[in-house]
Amino acid sequence: MSDQHEHWQRTYRTHPGVYGEQPSEAAVYAADLFRERGAVEVLELGAGHGRDAIYLARRGFRVTATDFSAVGLAQLRDWADAAGLSARVTTLEHDVRQPIPLPYRSVDAVYAHMLLCMNLSTQELRDLVAEIRRVLKPGGAFVYTVRNTDDAHFGTGKALGDDIYEHGGFAVHFFSEALVDSLAAGWELRDRHSFEEGELPRRLWRVTQLLPSR
Repeated sequence: MSDQHEHWQRTYRTHPGVYGEQPSEAAVYAADLFRERGAVEVLELGAGHGRDAIYLARRGFRVTATDFSAVGLAQLRDWADAAGLSARVTTLEHDVRQPIPLPYRSVDAVYAHMLLCMNLSTQELRDLVAEIRRVLKPGGAFVYTVRNTDDAHFGTGKALGDDIYEHGGFAVHFFSEALVDSLAAGWELRDRHSFEEGELPRRLWRVTQLLPSR
């Protein structure tokens, strides 16, 4: 078990529902976009204890929620059961450094809030985006959020290389504009929206990229 895996297991175990019950602003945006584009099957990567997965299910999507924390996913399943949404939510324990365990062109949209800016190298991110492209149907949408190089923590803390810095046990890959552009190669990069969230405040980008219809 990696240090980051154990850190997240411990976080969810010690602080159940750590991020609360309200969806992130990014999830609200994604739900509107996905509905506008006629999506039904949504894959969420890094779903944690489920605040955004539950919201997406309530909006009428069928959600496959993945995370590498079994503790977080157990909380998500309990929440889905209590909310009467278990038929709309499927959970998969999955490390995004491995192939996504879904078939080719099996989902209409992919969503990831603060997942791509975890302790993932640039090459691992490229491999992940290639996997996302594989499971997305033509014309599918991918919405993700990441901390960026304008964030106050960028360049501070323990340097792990590749613009990754560790603070309080959390390793963060801070995204540059060049990294966003490189990950969108072969996609339509529709939007890179700046916003703030949480303490400091954290500086983030919400990125929307679309697959060609053919």
